[in-house]
Amino acid sequence: MWQILKKELLEITRDRKTLFFMIALPILIFPLLIGGVIYLGASAASDAKAKSLDFAVITNVANVELADKLAAVDNLNLIELTQTPSSDEEIAQLIKSGELDFVLKIPDNYGDDLLNSGQILITLYLNAAQLNFVQERLDEITKEISERNQKAAFEILGVSPEVQTGLLEPIKIERENVADQRETIGATIGGMIPYFLFILCLQGAMIPAGDIGAGEKERGTLETLLLSPISRTQIVLGKFLTLCVAGVTSALVTVLSIAIWSLVVSQGFQIEKVAEFMSSIDLIDFLLVFFMLVPIVAIFSASLLSLSIYARSYKEAQGYMSPLIFVVLVPVMIALMPGIELKGVYAWIPLTNVALAIKELVKGTMDYFQLLAIFGSSVLLAGALLYFCVYWFNREKVLFR
Repeated sequence: MWQILKKELLEITRDRKTLFFMIALPILIFPLLIGGVIYLGASAASDAKAKSLDFAVITNVANVELADKLAAVDNLNLIELTQTPSSDEEIAQLIKSGELDFVLKIPDNYGDDLLNSGQILITLYLNAAQLNFVQERLDEITKEISERNQKAAFEILGVSPEVQTGLLEPIKIERENVADQRETIGATIGGMIPYFLFILCLQGAMIPAGDIGAGEKERGTLETLLLSPISRTQIVLGKFLTLCVAGVTSALVTVLSIAIWSLVVSQGFQIEKVAEFMSSIDLIDFLLVFFMLVPIVAIFSASLLSLSIYARSYKEAQGYMSPLIFVVLVPVMIALMPGIELKGVYAWIPLTNVALAIKELVKGTMDYFQLLAIFGSSVLLAGALLYFCVYWFNREKVLFR
């Protein structure tokens, strides 16, 4: 068994593609991809807010202050329409054709005298599928005008400031968050961490898995291996341990990469909240995240090895293994659903329980007693899959199909 393990590990170290997915991807590519997505998203939002927009105002009221204030904004251009649209369809066509970015339809009761005009219902026509922050830009100006008109109306009525506050907001709820900073941030990002960890662990074992079974069939070296004085069970265990080493290495590198890059980003950009959040996570929690990934890697390794043994060629093996990515995503998606907690039956569902546990560890609210159920169910499933893999390898019609 150990000779098989040594042989397979030597072959992995000579394969640059495998080393790339095991080490380079978690250390460099993964942080760059995540950072790039965040940067592009922030840039797109910033560009959308600064984008110059053309708009028109449809109204029968003269000297509409709202239109003048919007036209005074640097990146908003008021367009005078040569012909007033007669229907909503015509207004929509102006926006869909690109002639205008949005249109305001102001009613006849528009004015500064709130006591006489009542509520002013302004209709905003826009293409909500486009990122342009029209509503946000408009709200800034309408809020200023509304507050001024409210104040003037209250002064006419002789309403005191205290009563004004009560009339405008009869009941106010002050939100007091009792969760600490680690729990708050962990609840936001903790659910996404298992998604990346599981995929990278699966990817780390998937590349050598295709070569370790189906690849040997293609090269014709499997028959030579079977003629050696090593039992088939030992051959399977050697190959299984090889995939486990690849997956665990990928998992370890991923956990270390997340920790190191988070510290680098927080220090380099002086992000105090990130630095405080990372410093609040104990070393034992990082170690528990890693150790919980070990049986998960064993589950992946046994499944991948079974598929590789069954496949006739490396290409066929890759075709069988690719759908596993979607299978892995389902338990993570369940863990992200609201109301799903690491309690009861969910503590015994493999993959889902680990995803929930990682989220709780990041939040700092982990019930360590649940580790018994997590490790117990994961080890049982990994053992059952490994047993099936040994059984699969001992069937001649599978091995030489």
